[in-house]
Amino acid sequence: MEILAAVARAPQTEFTLESLTLDGPQAGEVLVRVEAVGICHTDIATRDGAIPVSLPAVLGHEGCGVVEAVGAGVTKVAPGDRVGITFASCGTCPACVADSPSYCHNFMPLNYSGLRPDGTGPLSADGESVTGLFFGQSSFATYSLAWERNVVKVPDDVPAAIIAPIGCGIQTGAGAVLRSLDCRPGSALLVAGAGSVGLSAVMAAAVRECATIIVVEPHESRRTLALELGATHVVNPADGPVEEQVRAILPAGVDYAIDTSGLPAVIGSLIKSMTFHGKLGLIGVPADPTATLPLSILEALVLGITVTGIVEGDSDPDSFMPELIELYRSGRFPIDKLVTTFPFAKINDAIEAQHRGEVLKPVLVHD
Repeated sequence: MEILAAVARAPQTEFTLESLTLDGPQAGEVLVRVEAVGICHTDIATRDGAIPVSLPAVLGHEGCGVVEAVGAGVTKVAPGDRVGITFASCGTCPACVADSPSYCHNFMPLNYSGLRPDGTGPLSADGESVTGLFFGQSSFATYSLAWERNVVKVPDDVPAAIIAPIGCGIQTGAGAVLRSLDCRPGSALLVAGAGSVGLSAVMAAAVRECATIIVVEPHESRRTLALELGATHVVNPADGPVEEQVRAILPAGVDYAIDTSGLPAVIGSLIKSMTFHGKLGLIGVPADPTATLPLSILEALVLGITVTGIVEGDSDPDSFMPELIELYRSGRFPIDKLVTTFPFAKINDAIEAQHRGEVLKPVLVHD
């Protein structure tokens, strides 16, 4: 079928709207008419070469829409079902069997290669191959081809623009608190960065009833929003060393810390803000792939600190996405406070607005 897609053709250049040909669903695949799709930093980083995806490509990995058709053997969803689309996983490796699909042993080829297991790709433009199946979906388009495992049936009464970003950024931040670190009620949490991922962690910490929630963020508007969403304190790094400001609030230090910046200097300030047996979760991807942790062996021994990398919030989307949707419905997880919608054709405007810090989570919607 013919679809309209936003195509990344070269690093550091705007997406172009193009008519492409998309295959119909093969065995195990699901064709989705996209209603909304979030824009994530990973999409931009991929376009610009930080992740090895061949260009030209259709990116987008926070889709939500309606199932149009299914391939042979698909039983999880049927035409007419509303679905959120998330990351792809194989379902058979040790991690998937252990209900940890975000650490799927086949994560890289499934999410970044753009190929089916038989080596074919679903997208083309006048005979030219275009990389699709990004994160098992390539949802910067009017239609997306996904796999049965990475679609989750969702309710019809929640706006698509709310459901879409749950598929990656929202579940990553929330899952860091509720799953990866499993922050205990009454504990103290420090979050570096009040973007959509960091603020999702703040909302989850409020749900978990953490007693102290401190957010480090240089932008005043985001600090204000963090307080509105459940933070008990905010810290401006321009006001002095973060660890000194944190220990002025909690002299003993925090129990948990989450980094969304990927900056070693920021991570170092979090480590210096932690108490004994603290747990540090790393979400932010460093610009320099060789960057290392600013943690000495002696510090690790004395503090008894635990450091864990976090992918997709350790989420099992089939259970966690519905959980977050129900929290939103109950008014306890106001995703709408993070989202700004743009028409699909305005994708480049949305990216620029995000880059300028004017919006937290841009979501593209189709008419």
